[in-house]
Amino acid sequence: MRLFTSLCAALASALLLAPVALAQDAPRGPLKIEITDGVIEPVPFAIPNFVARNDAAADIAQDITRVISADLTNTGLFREIPQDAHITRVSSFDATVPWSDWKAISAEALITGSVLVEPDGRIVVQFRLFDVFSEAPLGDGLQFVGTADGWRRMAHKVADAAYSRITGEGPYFDSRVVFVSETGPKDARQKRLAVMDYDGANVQYLTSSDSIVLAPRFSPDGTRIIYTSYETGFPRVTVIDVATLQRQTVGGVDQNMSFAPRFSPDGGRVVYSAEVAGNTDLYSLDLASGQTSRLTNAPSIETAPSFSPDGSRIVFESDRSGQPQLYVMSASGGEGSRISFGDGRYGTPVWSPRGDFIAFTKQNAGRFHIGVMRDNGSEERLLTGAFLDEGPTWAPNGRVVMFTRETPGAGGAPALYSVDITGRNLQRAATPAAASDPSWGPLLN
Repeated sequence: MRLFTSLCAALASALLLAPVALAQDAPRGPLKIEITDGVIEPVPFAIPNFVARNDAAADIAQDITRVISADLTNTGLFREIPQDAHITRVSSFDATVPWSDWKAISAEALITGSVLVEPDGRIVVQFRLFDVFSEAPLGDGLQFVGTADGWRRMAHKVADAAYSRITGEGPYFDSRVVFVSETGPKDARQKRLAVMDYDGANVQYLTSSDSIVLAPRFSPDGTRIIYTSYETGFPRVTVIDVATLQRQTVGGVDQNMSFAPRFSPDGGRVVYSAEVAGNTDLYSLDLASGQTSRLTNAPSIETAPSFSPDGSRIVFESDRSGQPQLYVMSASGGEGSRISFGDGRYGTPVWSPRGDFIAFTKQNAGRFHIGVMRDNGSEERLLTGAFLDEGPTWAPNGRVVMFTRETPGAGGAPALYSVDITGRNLQRAATPAAASDPSWGPLLN
């Protein structure tokens, strides 16, 4: 790929993050993490402060370095070697790598980079990733160009590239999460929609606290969010445009409750629950035509639908067996087949973007769990267990699950947590206040 100067100039007011390969002659090294259910010894890596190529880049270069390090370290798969242990001080991006100095401090991976602030305010970030013991680069170097207010995204892009090259997994740092921000006492809780970077930075509030909002879900392209709104005093499916904040109620009529919505993988349809004449079933809405079709027709409660990545099937929750269980049916509707058969109650299923697992909430023996299973119900595995864990959502690469957790003695204030699908690396997500109902959005363009 090549960076076209004219394109950069045209997009000077918006972040441009298309990677540009920097020439490398050495072969690809063998450093790689195999992620399994066993114990993973974090890979020790060194990341000297990125070189500031002019005075204006000094602070930004340090900030970018800090975010890259945090991204990698927070996965639980990497361990940063402190900079005060470095023998070499990197002062030039093009300098020859003194391999013996990095081997002496047991660094297995080395990340170097540079930052330049152009006269027009654009930022140019270059980086390289090296396998120290093979004395070889891991892939080509990359270059990203953006604006000053987008420096965090460039850091996430660098971290994504390093993470993917070493693990073989897809990237997920350059993404956002929509959630319900909660303030006030439990008996008078105020809830509003908020969006943040995956690591809790750049929080933006999308709605006021005048009405209750529940279960927000990103559209596949990340430009819209669908959720349940109580703005009229009645639960209704609502779509909001992230950029303009314009809202539109969709599906159902005023006399019917509609809730638990989710977009189809192509963004053209919405599947949701609606209560009609005292019965709750699943419905599908074509957003272009406004045509609604009924997908289930049973005296039980059908809710929490989620499409498979190819859009051909839907997993949902139903109490038709006497207590909530998980079922899979064709996206065109039908009876569906039960896939959950363990002890307890199952709910809030969501299909992995890779299509390999379905995450769910399980309640059993007085505890709540976040778990995963195959789409036929096999290989069920519980990742967490607590007083109240619920509502999983997948990272864009299908390796990490975020969810809501409430703990006793916390005043009923929920918080967001994430965990790897192996059950390791449980972490609390940073939010400015109590938070619930997360939905992980797609990778940003």
